[in-house]
Amino acid sequence: MKKLVSALVFGATCLGASTLASAADVAKGEALVKKYNCASCHGADFNKPIDPSYPKLAGQHAEYLTHSLHAYKRGAGANGRNNPIMSALAKPLSNQDMADIGAYLSKLPSTLVVSK
Repeated sequence: MKKLVSALVFGATCLGASTLASAADVAKGEALVKKYNCASCHGADFNKPIDPSYPKLAGQHAEYLTHSLHAYKRGAGANGRNNPIMSALAKPLSNQDMADIGAYLSKLPSTLVVSK
């Protein structure tokens, strides 16, 4: 019984440590957004894109933004998105980079509304 309890405690500790190690970093996300000049298309505050067909990114759910970047990285095909600009920008991003970008953009003030 002691071995089982020890194994469970060890497993929970490892799981917690790996979750903390992969937690999204808002500051790194901000640096990446600046590095890749995302504001050039999505607007300086990420609420006013230069083209109405481009999405507003500020305030979106971090998981949605991260998932979208993964889809652009996959490109056309199953579970991917086909946009030449976004695909090229997403290709060099690591999973952690995408999570960091999603975390940063989700924390920004948003003009998104559910209903009026």
